[in-house]
Amino acid sequence: MEPLNTACVFIVDDDAAVREALAWLLRSRRLHSESFDSAEAFAAALQARAPLRHSACLLLDIRMGTLSGLALFEQLRAQGLLATLPVIFLTGHADVRTAVEAVQRGAFDFYEKPFSDNALVDRVEQALQASGTQLAAQRAQAALAARLTELTERERDVMQLVAQGLPNKLIADQLGISVRTVEVHRARVFDKMQVKSAVELANVLHQEGGDQPRGRSPT
Repeated sequence: MEPLNTACVFIVDDDAAVREALAWLLRSRRLHSESFDSAEAFAAALQARAPLRHSACLLLDIRMGTLSGLALFEQLRAQGLLATLPVIFLTGHADVRTAVEAVQRGAFDFYEKPFSDNALVDRVEQALQASGTQLAAQRAQAALAARLTELTERERDVMQLVAQGLPNKLIADQLGISVRTVEVHRARVFDKMQVKSAVELANVLHQEGGDQPRGRSPT
């Protein structure tokens, strides 16, 4: 997971005083922030720099101009971005019910104005940690997918059976190939998947989502 000093807290609020106060508060805890005066401005900036490569979270006011904070949230939700960009709503008393419903739909949290500075920043740090964890998981998935693409069809066949704990003799019998051929494929699988044992291979496939069994291919 990335250290918090590489992270960014995005502030989206149409009140300049609120933006400045939040930016100062975050600086006091050594957190970097970027501010936007509208949901439209933030959406454009996010699109320009996508995908996000560092931990981030969004402090989002519900009531704004043409595009409300809630509408922006729904866009992020539809794009599947809430895991890597947790949203913390900042709301007035009249919008608390709306904020609660947004949390039920995937928002990270909400704080009613006026809020406790320390409580808010503590929650921001938790959101950044959650974002970093998700980004790390996505990078691991991408690395696994890249390694899997290096395997031949026969190596995938052998990999599945090795991961199931079958000995070379049974693998050879099931695939109709020699034990020596299994040994060669097994070694190549371990090398390409960057593992040293069948147990480690099974763990990698399980932890990262795994690779589904495929139809048998000719030798």
